Amino acid sequence: MKPPHSSWRQYPLAILLSVFSWVASMAADYGKCEVSGVRGSVTLQTVVPGALSVRPTLPAPGWWNGDSPDTIKDGFEYCLAANMAYRAGLDRVIVVNRSFAQVVTGQAKGFDIALSEITITDERKRVLNFTEPYFSSDQGILVKSGTKIDKKRIKNMRLAAEQATTTLQFIMDNIKPVEQPKVYPSVASMYAALAAGQVDAVLYDTPNVLARAKESHGMFEVVGRYDMGEKWGGVVNKESPNLAVFNKLIEDFKNDGTLERLTSRYLTPTLGMDPAKLPVLTP
Repeated sequence: MKPPHSSWRQYPLAILLSVFSWVASMAADYGKCEVSGVRGSVTLQTVVPGALSVRPTLPAPGWWNGDSPDTIKDGFEYCLAANMAYRAGLDRVIVVNRSFAQVVTGQAKGFDIALSEITITDERKRVLNFTEPYFSSDQGILVKSGTKIDKKRIKNMRLAAEQATTTLQFIMDNIKPVEQPKVYPSVASMYAALAAGQVDAVLYDTPNVLARAKESHGMFEVVGRYDMGEKWGGVVNKESPNLAVFNKLIEDFKNDGTLERLTSRYLTPTLGMDPAKLPVLTP
């Protein structure tokens, strides 16, 4: 009598392929990100079981690399989220679209955390909870290449800012331009207005405008920055049970070198230069 045979060779090829396909589909997906630390070392209560739902601001080269939520597979903030998901024992990151204005006023739902280059302010803290900061930033000045700017000229220029950002208030309170700044609902619409000659300069987070200048093939350049002492944090709604866990994760990322590695991999090459070397304008 032939003894029992437990080898995979006894099964038809079609069955084997089906099993392997099922196993692959069950594997965790963190895009192109390298994750580290201990999987499942913390616990998050998420809106979608087994996944971390994250709200970005698009476009944001270097932070979220891709043209749409479905195409994003890496970037500083995407991979920050991927590492959060991994350490929480979650299998994937879901990128969700929510209005920036709704997020910073506490009106947006259906996400676990917003990682959208959001500046921590006392006013926003009234309706939101911020995590510990994970990045320090200031405001860069993006113009068409060859445009000259100094602290006096900028007052007579047509300036653009995104709706509901700290930049708009900074322009009004400090630069005090002759013409009312134009306000746009998204970053993409600001850049389009600059390309079309509808505005003379866009003020936005320095890393983002440096990335836009680099990918513009010489159309745009960043001519300076305003040092506003801003820090970015993740945003969760007031009712979220996850704030303490997110804070622990960010502190761990600072201490174990994760933030430094993400900066080296995704920001430095994307920006094309060290933001600290840009001239600083005073209002």
